[in-house]
Amino acid sequence: MQHRLATVAALTLCLIATAASAEGVRTEKNMSLDLATQIATQTVATCTANGYAVTATVVDRAGTVRAVHRSDNAGPHTLEASRLKAYTSASAKNTTLAMMEGAQKNPAAANLVNIPGYLLLGGGVPVKAGNEVIGAVGVGGAPGGHLDEQCAVAGIAKVQDLLK
Repeated sequence: MQHRLATVAALTLCLIATAASAEGVRTEKNMSLDLATQIATQTVATCTANGYAVTATVVDRAGTVRAVHRSDNAGPHTLEASRLKAYTSASAKNTTLAMMEGAQKNPAAANLVNIPGYLLLGGGVPVKAGNEVIGAVGVGGAPGGHLDEQCAVAGIAKVQDLLK
């Protein structure tokens, strides 16, 4: 009888532990419209100051567009390029420049270019609140992806106090 009670007690504890570890509702940090607008504004301002006509698109953690800023004289292709870079960065939680370099060096990563919606060109940078990726900014239009990325990093740095 005691063995049976011990088994029932052990099973009950397992069920309680399983239920406690299962999450029904999650709380996640995400990108507000105001934050996205500030990042886009600061990013375009940085590129404009450097003489680059760009578009900056900011997406939330799910890759949904929250803000787009297009500077005067930015080419029409910069709209889609910036969106795809932001989506890719948010999705992979990495910079698109690092992903591009990884795909060039690692044959196993070369197929990343075949994922629908991914664009492996420099200019996509994740936005983090602490260690949590809450979105990304993508920039298109500077004369090189590394320069797009520099503008994105500067835009995020301008709002760093809001990302704590």
